[in-house]
Amino acid sequence: MGLAEGTSTLAPAQIRKTATVTVGLLMGVWVIDYVDRVMMAVALPFIGEEFALTKTEQGWLITAFSLVYLLCQVPGGILADKFGARRQLMVSLLLWSVFTALTGIAWGLASLLVIRALFGVGQGLFPGASFKAIAERTTPAVRATAAGAMLASNQLGAGVAPLIVAPLILTLGWRHTFWVTAAAGVAIGVLLWKLLPKALPAHLNGSDVVQDKGTGLGAVMRSPSVWKFAALFCTTNMLGYGLITWVPSYLLEERDISLINTGVMAAIPGLVACATAFLGGWLFDRFFHDRARLYVIPLLLVTAVLLVLMLMADSAVGFTVYQTLAMGVAGLSTMGILGMPVRALPPAVIGSGMGVVNVGGQIAGVLAPVLMGFLVDKFSYTAAFGLLIATTVLGALIALIVPQRPEQFSLGTKELA
Repeated sequence: MGLAEGTSTLAPAQIRKTATVTVGLLMGVWVIDYVDRVMMAVALPFIGEEFALTKTEQGWLITAFSLVYLLCQVPGGILADKFGARRQLMVSLLLWSVFTALTGIAWGLASLLVIRALFGVGQGLFPGASFKAIAERTTPAVRATAAGAMLASNQLGAGVAPLIVAPLILTLGWRHTFWVTAAAGVAIGVLLWKLLPKALPAHLNGSDVVQDKGTGLGAVMRSPSVWKFAALFCTTNMLGYGLITWVPSYLLEERDISLINTGVMAAIPGLVACATAFLGGWLFDRFFHDRARLYVIPLLLVTAVLLVLMLMADSAVGFTVYQTLAMGVAGLSTMGILGMPVRALPPAVIGSGMGVVNVGGQIAGVLAPVLMGFLVDKFSYTAAFGLLIATTVLGALIALIVPQRPEQFSLGTKELA
């Protein structure tokens, strides 16, 4: 697993530095990851106009990526568990930067579908490797908080992306914008390779915990707890994917907002959700560590109510205000949803385990763009956003059956806490 040798004892300051630097670097990569994703959503109206695509076809451009990304989650986790995080992180960054650049030379729907699917391979290798890097370089006591900080950068990327992408598209065009983002991916990859710390010794990161012979990928795949969290992540992730994909088009087409203003209005909810995800991680660890349902369910129900108010808003400003509130409240729930598997899965299988959980989240990425595009084509944006209300309520119901404490998390290990 590439654990550092000759470092049986490390000072607390060194342990904290290893965790801090690791989380900071991975946050930077996740931000670029989400800028790449959101960039396609902001560019969709222009790509659709150039190639005369329907909303359903535009949705397939997002879904093609998401489907392949989903299929790569478990294999990516297995590879990370087998070979360690560092090399896989670099391979992932290289691949997705190449296919981001190739997006800028696409000549039609078919080529875009193929390129975005291959882009999904590159990004699909990343989540398992990032969780593995966290597991190798943090102690169990701070792992949930570290993972929460890393995942909060998803919302940071979603928030800053429209602010960056909208001016670039206006200045350079959508094709050149993909090339600029690809160069940024290469730059962050160089920093990651040079600065990522060595893994902590096994007795510090918990990888020396004795496991049953049956604990491995098979045990992960058979674990009801893992699949319950995958289902919960699927339903709650519909909100993020749905809003990221279709809000820019909605503001441009239904509210007649300029591209620059659309970028600003699309950015605000993501930035607020980033801040609340950090706050939510602290609240979860401080007050609801063993009572995840009591924390998650009310937040999801409040989110659903705010989405209803968002649909009822009679102005673009009102729509954005309620969208911001909804995503902010949903952001608070992030660590309640993901904190348990991150905390309970042993480091030896955390890559594959979180890969399975992330499969659930990426099923949402497959379904939300194309289903909402279909609903817009056949009915209206109101019907499309209404789907997100239903899936958020369904997430609250699924939260009733997920385990709340590590000892309830069935995986077949002797020690899960």
